Amino acid sequence: MLTFIAHRDHKLMRRVNRWPAPRWIRIWMICATRGGDGWLWYGMGLIILLFGGYDRFLAVASGALAAAVGIVVFLRVKKATGRKRPGIFEPHCWANLLPPDQFSFPSGHTITAFAVAVSLSMFYPGLAIGLLFCAVSVALSRILLGMHFLSDVLVGAAIGTILAYLSVHLIRFL
Repeated sequence: MLTFIAHRDHKLMRRVNRWPAPRWIRIWMICATRGGDGWLWYGMGLIILLFGGYDRFLAVASGALAAAVGIVVFLRVKKATGRKRPGIFEPHCWANLLPPDQFSFPSGHTITAFAVAVSLSMFYPGLAIGLLFCAVSVALSRILLGMHFLSDVLVGAAIGTILAYLSVHLIRFL
């Protein structure tokens, strides 16, 4: 099964790394990945703290808890798996961003994006579409910029979502 997934990941990676994406997609992906560096989520947390109403502290605490646990998880799993990034196998035709570390699996940007977006969405359902659009944009950017394989991002989204649900329930329970 892992061989099948790796084969599909490499096949998609070769196609993506050779695709000369239109300029608007390039700009969107670079902005999404830079936002996923944390700035987008810090800004969202500040806006929620200022204008989020009664649940603002619970919402931000939940998102922060999910993101913090996510960081610990991805750092440990990346070291344990040691999966190399796509750029090691084939250079990207237009993206030249430097990866934050040498390992690919799972995507830390995606874990954090989904951890925060899903957590906040559970407190503010009216923001869910926008938050999830941002999280999906971050995840997609990691693939299209040649930083991650598809499976890295899918597992990252699953981990982030699970951590979000757990943190929201824990925060509400306390």
